[in-house]
Amino acid sequence: MLYWALIFLIVAIVAGALGLSGIAGVATNIAWILFVVGLVLALVFLVTGRGSRI
Repeated sequence: MLYWALIFLIVAIVAGALGLSGIAGVATNIAWILFVVGLVLALVFLVTGRGSRI
């Protein structure tokens, strides 16, 4: 999830550098959403644990 957030962030930076503000804005929003979802999933896995329970 964080990998895809980084990819969309790079796309946003490149699009912003080329003057494509619409695409840069959309890519930034997608990157932000994926980053937040990735952090929430990481916190859930941290709290609940992923080990087997006996």
